[in-house]
Amino acid sequence: MTNISRRDLLKSSAVTAAGATAGLTGIASASNHGKHNHSKSKRVVIVGGGIGGATAAQYLKKMDSDIDVTLIEANKNYHTCFMSNEVIGGVRPMDSIEFNYDKLAEKGIKVVFGSVINIDPDKQRVITKDNKVFSYDRAIVSPGIDFKYDEIEGYSKEVSETSIPHAWKAGPQTAMLLKQLQEMKDGGTFVIVTPPNPFRCPPGPYERASLVAAYFKKHKPNSKVVILDPKEKFSKFGLFMDGWKRHYGYGTDKSIITWIGKEAGGTVSKVDVATKTVTAEAGEFKADVLNIIPPQKAGPIAFETDLVGDLDWCSVDHKTFESTIHKNIHVIGDASIASPMPKSGYSANSQAKVCAAAIASSLNGVPMPDPSWVNTCYSIIAPKDGVSVAMVYAYKDGKIIKVKGSGGLTGPYNAEDRKREELYAHSWFNNITADIFG
Repeated sequence: MTNISRRDLLKSSAVTAAGATAGLTGIASASNHGKHNHSKSKRVVIVGGGIGGATAAQYLKKMDSDIDVTLIEANKNYHTCFMSNEVIGGVRPMDSIEFNYDKLAEKGIKVVFGSVINIDPDKQRVITKDNKVFSYDRAIVSPGIDFKYDEIEGYSKEVSETSIPHAWKAGPQTAMLLKQLQEMKDGGTFVIVTPPNPFRCPPGPYERASLVAAYFKKHKPNSKVVILDPKEKFSKFGLFMDGWKRHYGYGTDKSIITWIGKEAGGTVSKVDVATKTVTAEAGEFKADVLNIIPPQKAGPIAFETDLVGDLDWCSVDHKTFESTIHKNIHVIGDASIASPMPKSGYSANSQAKVCAAAIASSLNGVPMPDPSWVNTCYSIIAPKDGVSVAMVYAYKDGKIIKVKGSGGLTGPYNAEDRKREELYAHSWFNNITADIFG
């Protein structure tokens, strides 16, 4: 990727954000022009109130206030995965990543708290656990991720909730991992087992290792972080390696962080829960605090509704995010196959806007604007040392493609630039959460 200036990046992001919601005015005016549109049923049911689902709900209402939008979500509060590593590293409080749906409800979105157990694509109905039925003209499914626990012998959902958290869905497990690290003795070892590709938030495990190392450096200087990784490289590899050398002595015998990749035997096959010992190709590793992030797949409802076919993820039409298996059901966010876009919060937010534009256009019989997307991903390597990667995407020949020359990766270390990157990261967090839940 080429390096670009911050000004150019923000300019391209603004253009793409405008592109993602291009035609808003056209769609809205078409929806309010002539009585024939008002007589047509325009019911959209959204399953999952995470980043993708909540954004889609907001933007459908912005594009056409006549669309009947119902958002069904299992939990009354949502915790963002982005910035949850700062909670685990003791940098920010838990309540700073917690959001509710009050403002969505104020905008005329029907917010229903419940678990969806079935989507009937033939009758176009969504059914919840308490037997409530919601009919739709279009459905959006934003189910997030689930875990393939059985790929690591000895690990399970129950184990993740009681003793060895993955903390890869923010919330109770985030708090559990923080508590375990705070209670760990100085001189202890924190072991992170990372997942194979593809998975939610590609740089996330390495940011987590960095922020825990920063916490150890300050509060438990004799403690170590060990990363067991089934991959040979990872997102922002060079930036993390450089940062680890500068902040944590990486590559020396005093390093706080040890990274064991695929070639060195970092692939883990089993865990002894009682002793918190994992078996990798490189040998056995005993942890004082163990964090296993298992291999991933689309959330459960995607499987129950057969939106995955014989895959782990949902195949979609890249222009509209409509499922290639079931008509009038759109899948956005981590669960969708949207490569080359990564599985990230910003990707889900961007996809939701494009999907909302596609649905609003279709329901109102107007042409859909050409879609474009943006993703920016920030990582904090240490206090006052932020890095980022950004990319703009377009639609060509039925696929999402990277826009040549639009990508930006943080350049070589410069103290002032890195301080700014951390400020940008926090500003981005405030802006995107306002866009989604505000």
